[in-house]
Amino acid sequence: MRFVNVVFPVILARNAHGDPVKSAYEGLVLNLRSVALLCVFPVAASAQVTLPKVLSDHMVVQRDLPVHMWGLAQAGEQVSVTFRGETKSAAANQLGRWSVYLKPGVAGGPFEMTVSGTPVATASDAASSKPAAAQTVTIHDVLVGDVWVASGQSNMEFPLERASTAAADLPKADNQKIRLLIVDKKAADFPQDDVPTTGWAASSPEAAKAFSAVAWYFAREIEQREHVPVGVIDSTWGGTPAEAWTRLTALGQDAQVNSLFAVRGQMVDQGTDSALAVKEEQRQREEAKAEGKPAPQFPWHPALESYGPGYLWNAMIAPLTPFPIRGAIWYQGEANAGAERFPYYDRVMRDMIEDWRREWGVGAFPFYYVQLANWITGPDSNWADVRNQQVRTLGERNTAMAVTIDVGNPNDIHPTDKATVGHRLALAARALHYGERDLEYSGPMFRQATAEGSSIRAWFDHAKGLTAKGSGVTSVEVAGADGKYFPATASVEGETMVASSPEVPNPVAIRYGWASNPQCNLYNADGLPASPFTSER
Repeated sequence: MRFVNVVFPVILARNAHGDPVKSAYEGLVLNLRSVALLCVFPVAASAQVTLPKVLSDHMVVQRDLPVHMWGLAQAGEQVSVTFRGETKSAAANQLGRWSVYLKPGVAGGPFEMTVSGTPVATASDAASSKPAAAQTVTIHDVLVGDVWVASGQSNMEFPLERASTAAADLPKADNQKIRLLIVDKKAADFPQDDVPTTGWAASSPEAAKAFSAVAWYFAREIEQREHVPVGVIDSTWGGTPAEAWTRLTALGQDAQVNSLFAVRGQMVDQGTDSALAVKEEQRQREEAKAEGKPAPQFPWHPALESYGPGYLWNAMIAPLTPFPIRGAIWYQGEANAGAERFPYYDRVMRDMIEDWRREWGVGAFPFYYVQLANWITGPDSNWADVRNQQVRTLGERNTAMAVTIDVGNPNDIHPTDKATVGHRLALAARALHYGERDLEYSGPMFRQATAEGSSIRAWFDHAKGLTAKGSGVTSVEVAGADGKYFPATASVEGETMVASSPEVPNPVAIRYGWASNPQCNLYNADGLPASPFTSER
């Protein structure tokens, strides 16, 4: 864990003359998170050894990285951790914090881990001639493998029991090598020390039904292909923007996204009216229920606390950062499609990715994300712009994007085909991280456009076997120097696409799938769809 140190002159009281009486601890160096810890966990002489909830039975610890164990104990208490025949010890500091690292290991298990603490002897112990009793916590059924964090909003939160494939796959969800942990929803205005969760569970029909469907399918494919235990942490909250999942300091250091704080300010200014509206809607629902009438329908309201920049980072991600992981998968963007947010989406995502990596401290781990699927939105939709922002984020190192423009539901923002989404994320992990070098993991990605008289040619990467399903490429538009787009006729030539329109005699720009719900039909030989694009960067 990384701390920000500050000096607090602590004033406890005033004397008879009204002058401040300073504590003997004036000048003591503290850290901001430790101040909160003192409020929640007062240090007592008989404090017990405690662990955060992520360190619990059935967990997976990351292979090939040092195993980090941490928690609370009595100040000065010696805490020992034993795992795979190795024992490491550390003394709890004055605030009761302790931390040890054990050597890395290969995939395997199950193992048991013990955490033992010997309380500091007190004067009363010496007087009674009774040695302080040691305390031991045993963590059962620990696997060593790969740990992935799955985060984002409702399409990542979407549970397996609601997926279109649930009837076939949920009854077969028993797998002792896949471990699942769901983080409950919580927002906070400063970083927390623990996540709200009931802990880890081995995959089973009961444990998997409420788990992220996308993350479960991702984990299943990785475990089947790589033959290593896989632990997935589902930390999601529907209807939330990317900036809520990003550390406040990281956002504040990027001047390009500062306008998002004004957007947040407007939400806060309107908070009283929003709260009253929600209260009134709840009253009407209860009244209708009491009278046996259908529940009235109201527009969706964002939860004010879940939109706060950094709030979900503080409560649902920061407490996980001491726990080494392999990488992250992400499905979000719908909440950033508003006119005031979409222009900065690429910047926010880059800030978030780099800061997550910085705070975890285990290197530039893989970060794979999902591009927005097709869906019918309002006339002022910015979904095409958000998809283009998501393409730009591929410029960030060690990232990949799963294109889902062909598996959405035009009439439902929550399409039920999550198996395809999980599979496409797993393809990226298998190819880019797990070393399946010959595996194609991406659909055709626009590289550049070249004007050719009355037509324009688009060039692609990942375009082997480029093909249009049907007769001609659909959802293609071209524009001249005036920037006005018109529908175009387009066809595939090798690994390129050539387009033209009688309304545009000299095209200089081309775009594909530039709509909220485009009819896209361009694929490569591996059946992966091309990403919507515009040549106007």
